[in-house]
Amino acid sequence: VGSSSFTNWKDVQQHFPGYTIINRGFGGSTLVDVIRYFKDVISKYQPKQIVIYCGENDIANDSKVKGKTVYKRFKALRRLIRADLHQVPIVYVSMKPSPSRWHLKDKFIDGNKRIEKFIKKKDANMKFVNAWPHMLDETGKPRTDIFLEDQLHMNAKGYVIWQKLIEPYLIK
Repeated sequence: VGSSSFTNWKDVQQHFPGYTIINRGFGGSTLVDVIRYFKDVISKYQPKQIVIYCGENDIANDSKVKGKTVYKRFKALRRLIRADLHQVPIVYVSMKPSPSRWHLKDKFIDGNKRIEKFIKKKDANMKFVNAWPHMLDETGKPRTDIFLEDQLHMNAKGYVIWQKLIEPYLIK
């Protein structure tokens, strides 16, 4: 579940053969949206695991939103999941470094660090996938070759990176 980076992963099932994937990403979504539509995009499916990519649009859509805000929204979503689906395993994929949003990198890094620390400290049934360093070039800037022309959404090379990072955390 999450934003367009999941929505646009049209061949996600081919990246994870042997797993049942229900892609409930919806373009432009924020954590506020996922919380609002929780019953429609998560709960009604009674998933045995939830993989989340969301938070980037929260920051990009509102200049007042900081990493701490995304962290608090993530915690609110987790509370909903735990109240309704109890100990279902959760995987959170870090906000990514895209060239078109590089000016927001400090907020993304802050939010990622806060969420990662919370996950490691708070809940053994949650995992944090840190995609950030795997999407940077040797100079520490976002790799342009893994993005579409908009320099926001990933191409097939970008999804191969995510597949390798996410798969070890998936349950069958």
